[in-house]
Amino acid sequence: MTSLTASHAADLVAALLFILSLAGLSQHRTSRAGVVYGIAGMALALVATVVVAARSISAGAVALIVLATALGAALGLWRARRVEMTQMPELIAVLHSFVGLAAVLVGWNSYLEVESHGSAQTEVGAELLGIHHAEVFIGIFIGAVTFTGSIVAFLKLSARIKSRPLMLPGKNALNVGALVAFVALTVWFTISPSLPLMIAVTALALALGLHLVASIGGGDMPVVVSMLNSYSGWAAASAGFLLDNNLLIVTGALVGSSGAYLSYIMCKAMNRSFLSVIAGGFGVEAPSGGAEEQGEHREVRAAEVAEMLAQARSVIIAPGYGMAVAQAQHPVAELTRQLRGRGVEVRFGVHPVAGRLPGHMNVLLAEAKVPYDIVLEMDEINDDFDGTTVVLVIGANDTVNPAATDDPASPIAGMPVLRVWEAEQVVVFKRSMASGYAGVQNPLFFRENSGMLFGDAKQSVEEILHALGADSRPGAAPAARQTTVSSH
Repeated sequence: MTSLTASHAADLVAALLFILSLAGLSQHRTSRAGVVYGIAGMALALVATVVVAARSISAGAVALIVLATALGAALGLWRARRVEMTQMPELIAVLHSFVGLAAVLVGWNSYLEVESHGSAQTEVGAELLGIHHAEVFIGIFIGAVTFTGSIVAFLKLSARIKSRPLMLPGKNALNVGALVAFVALTVWFTISPSLPLMIAVTALALALGLHLVASIGGGDMPVVVSMLNSYSGWAAASAGFLLDNNLLIVTGALVGSSGAYLSYIMCKAMNRSFLSVIAGGFGVEAPSGGAEEQGEHREVRAAEVAEMLAQARSVIIAPGYGMAVAQAQHPVAELTRQLRGRGVEVRFGVHPVAGRLPGHMNVLLAEAKVPYDIVLEMDEINDDFDGTTVVLVIGANDTVNPAATDDPASPIAGMPVLRVWEAEQVVVFKRSMASGYAGVQNPLFFRENSGMLFGDAKQSVEEILHALGADSRPGAAPAARQTTVSSH
């Protein structure tokens, strides 16, 4: 078997491993195996690439490739060991930007090597030259949009810039105009390629990626991360066409299509269309002036919550990004174990867009060794709140907002949410009465059956655990305090 044939076989096996990886990552029980399949597939792909490259380049160049691979692997391992789970969304965004930048560099390299050096006829053939021109242009465009869009997503997710949407006059017209200009430039470049057109499309795409994500509100960021994941896949696929690398094409198509489908799932969970996400919207205050409305909330203490839980028949925990920020997943898992040991039915209700990355809450709970079978999706548990004794809302806000069903004027009107308010008692763990990431007031805080437990979520859960351990049925719970405050 020649080295080229062995490389094709390696590419096929690596592609199958990537498919198995996606299948494994779709379920909690097989997620670890999915990660292992992905690692094995990428390792095989890297080895095959180096082996093929060694046949046509110098030993020094091969050594540089191996060195770059080793440095990248070391950097990846170091960063993965240091990153907190709360920083995972912005880490993913940064990684997407690398893929986009790589696609841009591959496109420019292909242009300089083929068109500028006059070797187009021998490299791609005269009959395929126009197709090659289009591939270069499209690959650069997708990669540049992914690059700057991912950087803006990283800045928003890491709170380095505000999550509110950038509201330029005629922002949608600007986006559509940029797409029309891209199509016109692509036709022009296909007919008559030139360096100024390459510079123009690169600058246009960089600006579009910047404006596109900056114009999207904070409440849509989970969809944006998924959308950028899809873009990075298509950018990789376009690079695969330019490099004549079948494995890169297959891998890019897998990432692109799975990211697109995940974006569709996220949009469906938010009752949004993909175009409405691109147009922005979430993250804008309600126009009705409801954000200024005064409300009376009821504050509870950890001992009172412990008493509620000790007397409860069933408990549902609705986690959100605040739980990740407080790193409260391990105390929450311990609370779950204690309550189940007392015979209390405990389950988790996870909204599809809980947190700032699809599946973020599921990973946190799995890390804390919460049993998979009690972690349920919104559609599986939403009808059970009506018969639940106590619901603990830990760090969630927009995903449990009744305004989505009760207020047609709300920016999140129609968004499917966890109907936690249907339970007998609701306890909301929050640091303050501030609105959520979407910037929308939450009437749940002022409902008669809701109590606010202020403070750090991890500390609050630990205090509840302490109260449960000291006395599962405290004698006299302190009277709840009534306070009139603004929702901000």
